[in-house]
Amino acid sequence: MRETLRTMARMCSLRFAFPAAVAISRAWRPVTIVGVILGGNANTPALADSATSSGTLSEIHLTDYTPLSSNMELARRMLSPLQAAELPKALAQKSERLSEQPVDLAQESFALYVPAREPPQGYGLVVFVLPWDAARLPDGWGPVLDEKGLIFVSAARSGNNQSAVGRREPLAVLAEQNVVNRYRIDPQRIYVAGFSGGSRVALRLALAYPDLFRGAVLNASSDPIGTATVHLPPKDLFLQFQEKAHFIYVTGDRDTARFAWDFASMHSLRDWCVFNVEYQTNNFADHEVMSPEALSRALDSLAKPIEADAGRLAKCRAGIDAELESKLRQVQSLISAGNREAARDILKDIDTRFGGFAAPQTLELESELDNPP
Repeated sequence: MRETLRTMARMCSLRFAFPAAVAISRAWRPVTIVGVILGGNANTPALADSATSSGTLSEIHLTDYTPLSSNMELARRMLSPLQAAELPKALAQKSERLSEQPVDLAQESFALYVPAREPPQGYGLVVFVLPWDAARLPDGWGPVLDEKGLIFVSAARSGNNQSAVGRREPLAVLAEQNVVNRYRIDPQRIYVAGFSGGSRVALRLALAYPDLFRGAVLNASSDPIGTATVHLPPKDLFLQFQEKAHFIYVTGDRDTARFAWDFASMHSLRDWCVFNVEYQTNNFADHEVMSPEALSRALDSLAKPIEADAGRLAKCRAGIDAELESKLRQVQSLISAGNREAARDILKDIDTRFGGFAAPQTLELESELDNPP
Protein backbone atom coordinates (compact mmCIF):
# COMPACT_ATOMS: atom_id res chain seq x y z
CA MET A 1 0.00 0.00 0.00
CA ARG A 2 2.79 2.46 0.81
CA GLU A 3 4.38 1.87 -2.56
CA THR A 4 1.00 2.37 -4.22
CA LEU A 5 0.55 5.69 -2.49
CA ARG A 6 4.03 6.85 -3.45
CA THR A 7 3.17 6.07 -7.03
CA MET A 8 -0.21 7.78 -6.77
CA ALA A 9 1.49 10.88 -5.45
CA ARG A 10 3.36 11.03 -8.73
CA MET A 11 0.18 10.97 -10.82
CA CYS A 12 1.98 11.88 -13.98
CA SER A 13 4.04 8.73 -13.58
CA LEU A 14 1.25 6.34 -12.60
CA ARG A 15 1.20 3.30 -14.87
CA PHE A 16 -0.68 0.11 -15.42
CA ALA A 17 1.24 -3.00 -16.43
CA PHE A 18 0.60 -3.20 -20.15
CA PRO A 19 2.86 -5.11 -22.53
CA ALA A 20 5.59 -2.79 -23.75
CA ALA A 21 6.26 -4.51 -27.04
CA VAL A 22 3.56 -5.06 -29.64
CA ALA A 23 4.18 -6.35 -33.14
CA ILE A 24 3.45 -3.64 -35.69
CA SER A 25 1.06 -4.95 -38.30
CA ARG A 26 1.23 -4.12 -41.97
CA ALA A 27 -1.95 -2.11 -41.34
CA TRP A 28 0.23 0.69 -39.93
CA ARG A 29 2.70 1.18 -42.79
CA PRO A 30 3.45 4.81 -43.74
CA VAL A 31 1.45 5.95 -46.77
CA THR A 32 0.46 9.03 -48.73
CA ILE A 33 -0.37 12.37 -47.12
CA VAL A 34 -3.84 13.49 -48.18
CA GLY A 35 -4.43 16.25 -45.68
CA VAL A 36 -2.79 19.42 -44.48
CA ILE A 37 -0.94 20.27 -41.28
CA LEU A 38 -3.18 22.36 -39.03
CA GLY A 39 -1.20 24.10 -36.34
CA GLY A 40 1.23 21.21 -36.18
CA ASN A 41 4.90 20.64 -36.79
CA ALA A 42 5.50 20.61 -40.53
CA ASN A 43 8.46 18.30 -39.99
CA THR A 44 6.18 15.62 -38.54
CA PRO A 45 3.48 14.97 -41.15
CA ALA A 46 0.33 13.08 -40.34
CA LEU A 47 -0.13 9.82 -42.22
CA ALA A 48 -3.24 8.73 -44.08
CA ASP A 49 -4.34 5.30 -45.18
CA SER A 50 -3.59 4.20 -48.72
CA ALA A 51 -7.22 3.65 -49.71
CA THR A 52 -9.16 6.37 -51.49
CA SER A 53 -10.61 8.72 -48.87
CA SER A 54 -12.66 11.88 -49.22
CA GLY A 55 -11.73 13.39 -45.88
CA THR A 56 -8.71 15.21 -44.48
CA LEU A 57 -6.10 13.78 -42.16
CA SER A 58 -4.02 16.26 -40.21
CA GLU A 59 -1.63 16.53 -37.33
CA ILE A 60 -3.10 19.07 -34.92
CA HIS A 61 -2.44 20.65 -31.55
CA LEU A 62 -5.35 21.11 -29.16
CA THR A 63 -5.85 23.97 -26.73
CA ASP A 64 -8.95 23.41 -24.58
CA TYR A 65 -8.71 21.83 -21.14
CA THR A 66 -11.65 20.35 -19.27
CA PRO A 67 -12.27 19.54 -15.60
CA LEU A 68 -13.00 15.98 -16.77
CA SER A 69 -9.28 15.49 -17.49
CA SER A 70 -8.01 17.00 -14.24
CA ASN A 71 -5.86 14.93 -11.92
CA MET A 72 -8.45 14.97 -9.15
CA GLU A 73 -11.25 13.91 -11.50
CA LEU A 74 -9.11 11.12 -12.92
CA ALA A 75 -8.41 9.94 -9.38
CA ARG A 76 -12.13 10.06 -8.52
CA ARG A 77 -13.10 8.03 -11.56
CA MET A 78 -10.12 5.72 -12.05
CA LEU A 79 -8.87 4.93 -8.54
CA SER A 80 -10.71 3.17 -5.76
CA PRO A 81 -12.19 5.48 -3.10
CA LEU A 82 -9.67 4.43 -0.45
CA GLN A 83 -6.78 5.01 -2.85
CA ALA A 84 -8.13 8.41 -3.90
CA ALA A 85 -8.63 9.41 -0.25
CA GLU A 86 -5.00 8.62 0.53
CA LEU A 87 -3.64 10.72 -2.33
CA PRO A 88 -3.94 14.15 -0.60
CA LYS A 89 -2.39 12.69 2.56
CA ALA A 90 0.57 11.29 0.65
CA LEU A 91 1.13 14.63 -1.06
CA ALA A 92 0.81 16.58 2.19
CA GLN A 93 3.45 14.40 3.85
CA LYS A 94 5.88 15.35 1.09
CA SER A 95 4.77 19.02 1.03
CA GLU A 96 3.78 18.60 -2.60
CA ARG A 97 0.78 19.70 -4.60
CA LEU A 98 -0.98 17.85 -7.37
CA SER A 99 -1.02 19.82 -10.61
CA GLU A 100 -4.43 20.72 -12.00
CA GLN A 101 -3.90 18.87 -15.29
CA PRO A 102 -1.58 15.92 -15.94
CA VAL A 103 -0.53 17.00 -19.45
CA ASP A 104 0.58 20.20 -21.17
CA LEU A 105 -1.41 20.42 -24.40
CA ALA A 106 1.16 22.77 -25.90
CA GLN A 107 3.52 19.79 -26.01
CA GLU A 108 1.01 17.29 -27.44
CA SER A 109 -0.11 16.43 -30.95
CA PHE A 110 -3.01 14.40 -32.31
CA ALA A 111 -3.92 12.74 -35.58
CA LEU A 112 -7.35 13.94 -36.75
CA TYR A 113 -9.34 12.57 -39.67
CA VAL A 114 -12.49 14.43 -40.71
CA PRO A 115 -14.78 13.05 -43.46
CA ALA A 116 -15.63 15.60 -46.14
CA ARG A 117 -19.38 15.15 -45.79
CA GLU A 118 -21.08 15.90 -42.47
CA PRO A 119 -24.13 13.70 -41.76
CA PRO A 120 -27.46 15.51 -41.18
CA GLN A 121 -27.39 14.60 -37.47
CA GLY A 122 -23.76 15.64 -37.10
CA TYR A 123 -20.54 13.66 -37.15
CA GLY A 124 -19.91 10.66 -34.97
CA LEU A 125 -16.53 10.37 -33.23
CA VAL A 126 -14.03 7.57 -32.60
CA VAL A 127 -11.31 8.28 -30.02
CA PHE A 128 -8.64 5.66 -30.70
CA VAL A 129 -5.97 4.61 -28.16
CA LEU A 130 -2.77 3.16 -29.62
CA PRO A 131 -0.28 0.69 -28.14
CA TRP A 132 2.65 2.68 -29.56
CA ASP A 133 3.50 6.37 -29.67
CA ALA A 134 3.00 7.33 -33.33
CA ALA A 135 -0.50 8.71 -33.97
CA ARG A 136 -1.76 7.24 -37.25
CA LEU A 137 -4.95 6.31 -39.00
CA PRO A 138 -4.97 2.55 -39.71
CA ASP A 139 -4.67 1.54 -43.33
CA GLY A 140 -8.01 1.37 -45.12
CA TRP A 141 -10.07 3.02 -42.39
CA GLY A 142 -10.63 6.33 -44.22
CA PRO A 143 -13.41 5.11 -46.56
CA VAL A 144 -15.19 3.39 -43.64
CA LEU A 145 -15.13 6.61 -41.61
CA ASP A 146 -16.37 8.51 -44.68
CA GLU A 147 -19.27 6.10 -45.11
CA LYS A 148 -20.28 6.24 -41.43
CA GLY A 149 -19.66 9.98 -41.02
CA LEU A 150 -17.22 9.45 -38.15
CA ILE A 151 -14.33 11.68 -37.13
CA PHE A 152 -11.21 9.84 -35.93
CA VAL A 153 -8.80 11.28 -33.36
CA SER A 154 -5.78 9.71 -31.66
CA ALA A 155 -3.06 11.13 -29.44
CA ALA A 156 0.65 10.82 -30.12
CA ARG A 157 2.96 9.61 -27.34
CA SER A 158 0.12 7.54 -25.88
CA GLY A 159 1.53 4.04 -26.25
CA ASN A 160 1.98 1.21 -23.78
CA ASN A 161 5.19 2.74 -22.43
CA GLN A 162 3.30 5.86 -21.31
CA SER A 163 1.47 6.49 -18.04
CA ALA A 164 -2.16 5.36 -18.15
CA VAL A 165 -3.66 7.82 -15.64
CA GLY A 166 -0.97 10.44 -16.22
CA ARG A 167 -1.15 10.53 -20.05
CA ARG A 168 -3.16 7.98 -22.01
CA GLU A 169 -6.50 8.47 -20.31
CA PRO A 170 -6.45 12.28 -20.00
CA LEU A 171 -5.22 12.63 -23.59
CA ALA A 172 -8.20 10.60 -24.80
CA VAL A 173 -10.63 12.69 -22.73
CA LEU A 174 -9.04 15.92 -23.98
CA ALA A 175 -9.22 14.69 -27.57
CA GLU A 176 -12.93 13.96 -27.18
CA GLN A 177 -13.70 17.29 -25.56
CA ASN A 178 -11.76 19.35 -28.11
CA VAL A 179 -13.35 17.64 -31.11
CA VAL A 180 -16.82 18.07 -29.58
CA ASN A 181 -16.04 21.76 -29.06
CA ARG A 182 -14.99 22.24 -32.71
CA TYR A 183 -17.42 20.10 -34.69
CA ARG A 184 -21.11 19.31 -34.62
CA ILE A 185 -21.04 15.88 -32.98
CA ASP A 186 -23.95 13.50 -32.39
CA PRO A 187 -23.57 12.61 -28.67
CA GLN A 188 -25.12 9.19 -29.28
CA ARG A 189 -22.27 8.27 -31.63
CA ILE A 190 -19.22 9.05 -29.53
CA TYR A 191 -17.09 5.92 -29.16
CA VAL A 192 -13.77 4.96 -27.64
CA ALA A 193 -11.66 2.24 -29.21
CA GLY A 194 -8.17 0.83 -28.99
CA PHE A 195 -5.87 -1.88 -30.17
CA SER A 196 -3.94 -4.30 -27.90
CA GLY A 197 -2.74 -2.38 -24.82
CA GLY A 198 -4.71 0.60 -26.13
CA SER A 199 -7.84 -1.55 -26.01
CA ARG A 200 -7.31 -2.12 -22.30
CA VAL A 201 -7.15 1.65 -21.78
CA ALA A 202 -10.28 2.07 -23.92
CA LEU A 203 -12.11 -0.33 -21.60
CA ARG A 204 -11.12 1.76 -18.57
CA LEU A 205 -12.23 4.97 -20.32
CA ALA A 206 -15.61 3.52 -21.27
CA LEU A 207 -16.10 2.39 -17.66
CA ALA A 208 -15.00 5.65 -16.03
CA TYR A 209 -16.58 8.05 -18.55
CA PRO A 210 -20.01 6.70 -19.52
CA ASP A 211 -21.14 10.33 -19.67
CA LEU A 212 -18.79 10.83 -22.65
CA PHE A 213 -18.61 7.51 -24.49
CA ARG A 214 -21.69 5.63 -25.68
CA GLY A 215 -19.83 2.56 -26.87
CA ALA A 216 -16.44 0.91 -27.19
CA VAL A 217 -14.62 -1.27 -29.69
CA LEU A 218 -12.05 -3.43 -27.91
CA ASN A 219 -9.59 -4.75 -30.48
CA ALA A 220 -7.36 -7.66 -29.40
CA SER A 221 -7.04 -7.13 -25.66
CA SER A 222 -9.26 -6.66 -22.62
CA ASP A 223 -9.56 -7.14 -18.85
CA PRO A 224 -12.20 -8.01 -16.27
CA ILE A 225 -13.64 -5.08 -14.33
CA GLY A 226 -14.00 -4.76 -10.57
CA THR A 227 -10.40 -5.73 -9.90
CA ALA A 228 -7.27 -4.21 -8.36
CA THR A 229 -6.36 -2.67 -11.73
CA VAL A 230 -9.81 -1.86 -13.18
CA HIS A 231 -11.81 -0.17 -10.44
CA LEU A 232 -15.50 0.60 -10.68
CA PRO A 233 -16.27 4.34 -10.83
CA PRO A 234 -18.62 6.19 -8.44
CA LYS A 235 -22.09 4.67 -8.19
CA ASP A 236 -23.92 7.28 -10.28
CA LEU A 237 -21.48 6.78 -13.14
CA PHE A 238 -21.56 3.00 -12.82
CA LEU A 239 -25.35 2.88 -12.97
CA GLN A 240 -25.16 4.97 -16.13
CA PHE A 241 -22.52 2.61 -17.48
CA GLN A 242 -24.76 -0.41 -16.86
CA GLU A 243 -27.64 1.18 -18.75
CA LYS A 244 -25.84 2.75 -21.70
CA ALA A 245 -22.56 0.91 -22.30
CA HIS A 246 -22.27 -1.02 -25.57
CA PHE A 247 -19.17 -3.14 -26.13
CA ILE A 248 -17.94 -4.80 -29.30
CA TYR A 249 -14.96 -7.13 -28.87
CA VAL A 250 -12.98 -7.70 -32.08
CA THR A 251 -10.06 -10.14 -32.12
CA GLY A 252 -8.21 -11.88 -34.92
CA ASP A 253 -9.34 -15.46 -35.50
CA ARG A 254 -5.68 -16.52 -35.27
CA ASP A 255 -4.95 -14.43 -32.17
CA THR A 256 -5.71 -17.33 -29.84
CA ALA A 257 -3.75 -15.91 -26.91
CA ARG A 258 -6.38 -13.15 -26.51
CA PHE A 259 -9.47 -15.36 -26.63
CA ALA A 260 -9.32 -16.18 -22.93
CA TRP A 261 -8.77 -12.51 -22.06
CA ASP A 262 -11.79 -11.47 -24.10
CA PHE A 263 -14.13 -14.04 -22.61
CA ALA A 264 -12.98 -13.29 -19.05
CA SER A 265 -13.65 -9.61 -19.69
CA MET A 266 -17.06 -10.23 -21.26
CA HIS A 267 -18.05 -12.58 -18.44
CA SER A 268 -17.03 -9.92 -15.94
CA LEU A 269 -19.16 -7.28 -17.65
CA ARG A 270 -22.21 -9.51 -17.54
CA ASP A 271 -21.56 -10.28 -13.86
CA TRP A 272 -21.70 -6.54 -13.28
CA CYS A 273 -25.01 -6.21 -15.18
CA VAL A 274 -23.63 -4.93 -18.49
CA PHE A 275 -25.48 -6.95 -21.12
CA ASN A 276 -24.95 -5.11 -24.40
CA VAL A 277 -21.80 -7.02 -25.25
CA GLU A 278 -20.93 -8.61 -28.60
CA TYR A 279 -17.99 -10.65 -29.86
CA GLN A 280 -16.78 -10.44 -33.46
CA THR A 281 -13.77 -11.90 -35.23
CA ASN A 282 -11.25 -10.15 -37.41
CA ASN A 283 -11.03 -12.79 -40.12
CA PHE A 284 -7.67 -14.21 -41.27
CA ALA A 285 -5.86 -12.05 -38.71
CA ASP A 286 -3.25 -12.59 -36.01
CA HIS A 287 -2.54 -9.94 -33.35
CA GLU A 288 -3.13 -6.92 -35.58
CA VAL A 289 -5.34 -3.90 -35.97
CA MET A 290 -8.80 -4.82 -37.18
CA SER A 291 -9.37 -4.69 -40.91
CA PRO A 292 -11.63 -2.04 -42.50
CA GLU A 293 -14.28 -4.75 -42.91
CA ALA A 294 -14.11 -5.66 -39.21
CA LEU A 295 -14.23 -1.99 -38.26
CA SER A 296 -17.31 -1.48 -40.43
CA ARG A 297 -19.12 -4.42 -38.80
CA ALA A 298 -18.25 -3.20 -35.32
CA LEU A 299 -19.47 0.33 -36.04
CA ASP A 300 -22.70 -0.99 -37.54
CA SER A 301 -23.30 -2.98 -34.35
CA LEU A 302 -22.65 0.06 -32.15
CA ALA A 303 -25.11 2.08 -34.21
CA LYS A 304 -27.97 -0.30 -33.38
CA PRO A 305 -30.28 0.67 -30.49
CA ILE A 306 -29.36 -0.85 -27.14
CA GLU A 307 -31.60 -3.72 -26.10
CA ALA A 308 -32.98 -2.88 -22.67
CA ASP A 309 -34.29 -5.53 -20.29
CA ALA A 310 -35.37 -3.64 -17.19
CA GLY A 311 -36.34 -6.78 -15.30
CA ARG A 312 -33.05 -8.52 -15.91
CA LEU A 313 -31.09 -5.40 -14.96
CA ALA A 314 -33.08 -4.87 -11.77
CA LYS A 315 -32.59 -8.50 -10.69
CA CYS A 316 -28.85 -8.34 -11.39
CA ARG A 317 -28.48 -5.05 -9.52
CA ALA A 318 -30.34 -6.47 -6.53
CA GLY A 319 -27.82 -9.30 -6.33
CA ILE A 320 -24.89 -6.86 -6.34
CA ASP A 321 -26.56 -4.68 -3.70
CA ALA A 322 -27.17 -7.69 -1.48
CA GLU A 323 -23.58 -8.88 -1.77
CA LEU A 324 -22.22 -5.43 -0.95
CA GLU A 325 -24.54 -4.92 2.02
CA SER A 326 -23.57 -8.31 3.44
CA LYS A 327 -19.86 -7.49 3.26
CA LEU A 328 -20.34 -4.01 4.75
CA ARG A 329 -22.30 -5.50 7.66
CA GLN A 330 -19.47 -7.98 8.20
CA VAL A 331 -16.96 -5.14 8.48
CA GLN A 332 -19.20 -3.24 10.91
CA SER A 333 -19.67 -6.36 13.00
CA LEU A 334 -15.91 -6.93 13.22
CA ILE A 335 -15.35 -3.30 14.23
CA SER A 336 -17.98 -3.62 16.95
CA ALA A 337 -16.28 -6.80 18.20
CA GLY A 338 -12.93 -4.98 18.36
CA ASN A 339 -11.35 -7.04 15.56
CA ARG A 340 -10.10 -4.05 13.64
CA GLU A 341 -7.38 -5.84 11.68
CA ALA A 342 -9.81 -8.35 10.17
CA ALA A 343 -12.29 -5.54 9.52
CA ARG A 344 -9.65 -3.56 7.64
CA ASP A 345 -8.70 -6.57 5.50
CA ILE A 346 -12.29 -7.13 4.40
CA LEU A 347 -12.75 -3.41 3.82
CA LYS A 348 -9.77 -3.41 1.45
CA ASP A 349 -11.30 -6.36 -0.41
CA ILE A 350 -14.57 -4.44 -0.75
CA ASP A 351 -12.71 -1.40 -2.01
CA THR A 352 -10.93 -3.52 -4.64
CA ARG A 353 -14.03 -5.32 -5.87
CA PHE A 354 -16.68 -2.61 -5.66
CA GLY A 355 -14.56 0.51 -6.06
CA GLY A 356 -16.59 3.71 -6.24
CA PHE A 357 -19.82 1.75 -6.19
CA ALA A 358 -19.29 1.14 -2.45
CA ALA A 359 -18.62 4.77 -1.55
CA PRO A 360 -19.28 6.59 0.69
CA GLN A 361 -19.82 3.58 2.97
CA THR A 362 -16.24 2.34 2.59
CA LEU A 363 -14.86 5.80 3.37
CA GLU A 364 -17.05 6.07 6.45
CA LEU A 365 -15.88 2.68 7.71
CA GLU A 366 -12.26 3.60 7.00
CA SER A 367 -12.73 6.76 9.07
CA GLU A 368 -14.22 4.70 11.89
CA LEU A 369 -11.21 2.36 11.79
CA ASP A 370 -8.74 5.24 11.78
CA ASN A 371 -10.50 7.16 14.56
CA PRO A 372 -11.71 4.67 17.19
CA PRO A 373 -13.87 6.07 20.00
